[in-house]
Amino acid sequence: VFVAVGQEVKAGEPLCMVEAMKMENVLRAEKDATIAKILAREGDSLAVDAVIMEFA
Repeated sequence: VFVAVGQEVKAGEPLCMVEAMKMENVLRAEKDATIAKILAREGDSLAVDAVIMEFA
């Protein structure tokens, strides 16, 4: 996770990296937003539809 709760992010800014099948995928902000909650931690196993973070 590259961001913190309360941080303002701009569109295209990296939010976190997800590793799947030994490939690293960087998830980026779709639009300008503020991070409200971070629900996943490093090392967590995520389901396909898992919520990683929420925005304000």
